Amino acid sequence: MAKLNGILKIEGTLENLTFYKSADGHMVRTKGGVSRNRILNDPAFVRTRENGVEFGQSAQAGKLLRMAAGQLVFKAKDSKLSSRMLQVMASIKNADLVSARGERKVALGIQTEEGKQALRGFDFNQRAVLPAVLYAPYSLDVATGGISLADFNPVQQLRNPQGATHFSMQSAFLKLDFESGVSSITYSDVVNLGTQSGEATHALTPTSVPDGSGISFYLFLIEFFQEVNGVQYPLNNGAFNVLHIVDVQ
Repeated sequence: MAKLNGILKIEGTLENLTFYKSADGHMVRTKGGVSRNRILNDPAFVRTRENGVEFGQSAQAGKLLRMAAGQLVFKAKDSKLSSRMLQVMASIKNADLVSARGERKVALGIQTEEGKQALRGFDFNQRAVLPAVLYAPYSLDVATGGISLADFNPVQQLRNPQGATHFSMQSAFLKLDFESGVSSITYSDVVNLGTQSGEATHALTPTSVPDGSGISFYLFLIEFFQEVNGVQYPLNNGAFNVLHIVDVQ
């Protein structure tokens, strides 16, 4: 695969070259490869088939988590979220030590400590990761999903993007069963503050514990706004918003 640097930007197929546009720019690759029928039936490609099954299962697991987090993901994500999460889910699948190759599952891998650790600290928006935005200590109550910030001073402990006049904080408690695909999520009230607000203690506690079983995810969302004539508008369409997985249990 190569990047096209010429003045003329084209898309489509020309002889054995395919030109296309991606998030990384205009790319070009050669056409060809092994036929689909051979990959599906030739014993020589048994490993390829096994990898394909596990790849698809890992991709589905990533989609399940993104959909389960729902509205929060739409507020804080980057253009490569799907591919980044696929990479993490593939590593979690590898933590399944009981299934045969080609049958390993994220649903089993995530039950291990190694699998959970792979998603702890994951940021849905790579342009705004929590450790680079929030410089205040916080605590998590895993029983309620509550996140608390004691004596929080936004002026000194929050990195505000240029143009931000306000920010909001919210926590969420998510339960997701990767085997069945069933999920449930609850949210705390939104705390909205000016970026020049004074020191105070804040408790972000979801309204209840989500129903169902599965893996518990504890999420922390920070959004930035710019106030114009008394109305707060999302700053730069949410480009600086944070959505962070605080813990996985």
